[in-house]
Amino acid sequence: MERYVDDALVLSTTDYGDSDRLVTVLTREHGKLTAFAAGARKSKRRFAGALEPFMRLRIHVVETRGTTVRLDAADIVAGYYAARDDLSLIARALYAVELCRELTREHEPQAELFTLLEEYLVRLNAKEAGPTSLLAFELSVLAHAGLMPRFDSCSLCGGIPGERPRFDQEHGGAICEPCGGRARESVAVPVALLSGLRALQEGQRTPLPADLRARARGLLNVFISHHLGRRLKSVDFMAQVGLD
Repeated sequence: MERYVDDALVLSTTDYGDSDRLVTVLTREHGKLTAFAAGARKSKRRFAGALEPFMRLRIHVVETRGTTVRLDAADIVAGYYAARDDLSLIARALYAVELCRELTREHEPQAELFTLLEEYLVRLNAKEAGPTSLLAFELSVLAHAGLMPRFDSCSLCGGIPGERPRFDQEHGGAICEPCGGRARESVAVPVALLSGLRALQEGQRTPLPADLRARARGLLNVFISHHLGRRLKSVDFMAQVGLD
């Protein structure tokens, strides 16, 4: 059995049996892993406070048969404790890790995604990540997953979206008004919204006004739900907290 040590960010945990825990992590070198941590809920020496969502760890892993690995130990590198004292930051962090968990496959190296998620959590913890930064993060994650929506041209004909654009999740993004009849699920969107999202795709970080952020949040929620086949659980938690 191969043993290795890797950097990890905890994406989610599930209690198993009386004292064990299944932990899904995103690692720097080995991608997303599901790890079995025997006795994790009782062991204060090996896992003390480490196996919680969006913790940054150094993990000791043993490969076993099948896709699940065994987690022998975990050392906390960063707990992002400042973010854990603010409900709005907790909601954003939980959304970020759930998005990464659902858009990645197991045992596929994702070093760039690991860095992207780690940097976002660091900014959240420093209270330097405003609401617009979550949209930018989402777009970057979608790009890594090969699901980048189009905002600069019509997803059906390739033309300019025009002054009365629409958005259709099934066809991958913006569509022009003439093509609207071919996309029954499309919805009208402001030109300024497409421009703002395109700017975020291109790396600009100009904050969007609250009304455009809310519209952008709705579009991306629908787009992501369409590709996953379900709505992310953390979306409802963000709504309960009152975040756009």
